[in-house]
Amino acid sequence: MGLLLGIDDAGRGPVLGPMVLAGVLIKKQDEKELKEWGAKDSKQVKKEKREEIAEKIKKKFSFASEIIHAHEIDTKTNNGINLNRIEAIAAARIVNELAEKTENSEIIEVYIDCPSPNCENWKAVVERYIKAEIKKRIKIHAEHKADVNHVVCSGASIIAKTTRDSEIEKIKKDLGCDFGSGYASDELTMQFVRDNFSILKEKKLIRECWDTCKQIKKEKEQKKLF
Repeated sequence: MGLLLGIDDAGRGPVLGPMVLAGVLIKKQDEKELKEWGAKDSKQVKKEKREEIAEKIKKKFSFASEIIHAHEIDTKTNNGINLNRIEAIAAARIVNELAEKTENSEIIEVYIDCPSPNCENWKAVVERYIKAEIKKRIKIHAEHKADVNHVVCSGASIIAKTTRDSEIEKIKKDLGCDFGSGYASDELTMQFVRDNFSILKEKKLIRECWDTCKQIKKEKEQKKLF
C-alpha cells in the first residue's frame, strides 16, 4: 500500500537551545493506528500524552532526528546559509537516512511541514541534497500545516518536540537552573539570558545571530562604556 514519511521541526525560533527536525516512516495502513494513539500537531497535545505517543512511535516505526545546536545555526547563518536552507538540508538528511532502510523498489510519499512562504522553491532546495538513487523513488510534498493535515507529520512533530524538550532538560541540568522554554516570548528565559549572557555565549547555547541576542549584547556593551 506504499510508504509515508513525515517530517516536522521543533524549536525553530527560540533564542536558547537547539532546533530539532524529526522524520517518521510508516506504511499507509498505519495512519489509522497513529490517529488512534492521538497523534496531532505536537502543540495540540499535552506533554504527558506527547511522551506516551513518542514512545509508541519509537517502538513500532522507523524514525530519525537532526539536532541543530545554537552554535551551528550561528556558524551557518554567518556563512550565508539562512534558517530555511539549514532546515532543508536537515530534512534531506532525514529522507536519505530513512529511505536507505527500505527496499529499493518501494515508493515513498514524503510530507514535510514547510517553513518557507514559497513551498515549491523550498522543496527544490530539499531535493538538491537528496541522493540520486533515492530521488528516483520518492515524491516530496512540502506544505504549510502538514503537521495538522497529515498524521504521519503529526507523529514527526511529536518526535521533534519531545526530542527538543529532552535537549532543553539536559541544558537545564548542566546549568543547574530552570530558564523556562528558551523562547524570546518567555520572560523567564529572557531574564536568564540577560543575567547570564557571557556564560551562555561561552557555552554556545544561545543564537547570537538572532536580533534578540544582538540587542542584549549591544545593551551590555553600552553599559560597559558608561
